[in-house]
Amino acid sequence: MTEIRFYRSTGEHGFLSNLYPIVIIVKIDDQDVGFQSVEHAYQYRKTSNKQIAEYIRAAPYPRLAAVIGHGLFPYDVVPNWNAMKLNWMKTCLEAKFKHREMAEALLKTGVNPLIEASKSDAFWGIGKKENGKNMLGLLLMQLRERLQKEGVEKPELPQ
Repeated sequence: MTEIRFYRSTGEHGFLSNLYPIVIIVKIDDQDVGFQSVEHAYQYRKTSNKQIAEYIRAAPYPRLAAVIGHGLFPYDVVPNWNAMKLNWMKTCLEAKFKHREMAEALLKTGVNPLIEASKSDAFWGIGKKENGKNMLGLLLMQLRERLQKEGVEKPELPQ
C-alpha cells in the first residue's frame, strides 16, 4: 500500500481536498442549499451569524471561505460546533462524492491510506509533527469503503 497524501486542490489527488471547487448541494433546515465547495459548506455551518454565513457562502474561492471561517470570533461560532463538526463534514463529503466523477476518482485510490497532509491542522490533517488525527482522511476512507460496497451506478447528482 502507498500513502496518498493530499493538501492542495491541484494535482493528481487534489480532488480529495475540501478546497477542490465543485458545486455541492446539502440540506439545511429542510432546504437544499448550494455551495461552491465542501469548504464553503463546512465553514458556512460553523457560524451562528447569518450575515457571516452568507458572506462565507459567497466567497469567490474556497480558500477565502476557509480564511473567514478560521478567523471567526468565538461568539460567532455555533455553541456546539465541536460536537457537530464531524457529522457536518460527513454530510458535506457525501454531497461531494455524489458526483459520479468524484466517486470514481475516490474509488481509484483503492485501499491506499488517505492522508490530509496539513502541517497546521492536527485534527483534520496530520499536523506539524505528523501525529495528528487525520480525520478528513479517515472520513474519506470510510466513504470510499461504503462506495466500494454500494457502487456508483446511480449517483444523486445535483441539478
